[in-house]
Amino acid sequence: MALIRWEPVSELNTIQSEMNRLFNTFFDHSGNAGATGAARRWIPAMDLVESEDHYVLYADLPGLSDADVTVSLEDSTLTISGERKPLHDAHKAAYARLERGSGSFSRSLTLPEGVDGDKVQAHFDRGVLEILIPKPEQKKPRQVQIRLGDRTVEESPAISSAA
Repeated sequence: MALIRWEPVSELNTIQSEMNRLFNTFFDHSGNAGATGAARRWIPAMDLVESEDHYVLYADLPGLSDADVTVSLEDSTLTISGERKPLHDAHKAAYARLERGSGSFSRSLTLPEGVDGDKVQAHFDRGVLEILIPKPEQKKPRQVQIRLGDRTVEESPAISSAA
């Protein structure tokens, strides 16, 4: 007879997975009961890449055109918003399964202080929004030149009282 080691944590993970599956069967992600055909909430995926001179933001917006998307910059907050409309009317269409989300979305990103908003550029191609954000100019330390010669420095009260 073989002994099998009981692992309660593993069983808890199995129970949690089964409960998640059960709830996903009855409720869609928008909180509506059953398979009512309600659209799932959609949030586009974004990547932020840093290069030497720029930040580049990529947002996946499949099925949208540039007219469906708004990019705004207020103070140091960059916001991408828009709406992806469903391709069918859920009340009239006969469907077996709906997984593609639709609806309004808004994603915001706080930019570093000093970014010049006039130099931010956006490009939309084949469902991918690319936003080029120039990095702010870094303040470079200023070097003070030391002069040589017979120029005298005026005495300050602190120096004269110590003498």
